Amino acid sequence: MTGWEVAVLEGGPADGMRVKVADRPRVVQVTYPCQADGAPPGVRVEGVYVYRLDHGVPDEPLRYGFDIACP
Repeated sequence: MTGWEVAVLEGGPADGMRVKVADRPRVVQVTYPCQADGAPPGVRVEGVYVYRLDHGVPDEPLRYGFDIACP
C-alpha cells in the first residue's frame, strides 16, 4: 500500500473537488442523489459519474479526468 495521496477531479459535476485516494485507483466514482417520485421505502436513485486517473501526472496532486462516455 502506498498510503493516501491528494487528487483533484477535473470536469463533470465534481470539477475541482479534492479527494484523498489510496493506492492510485484507476477509476474514482462520484454519485449524486436524484429525486424519485413514488419510490418504495428504502429505494434511492443516484446519478453515477466516473473519473479516470491521468497516468501522466506522477506527483501530488494526482489528476482524475471526467469520463463523459461512462454511464
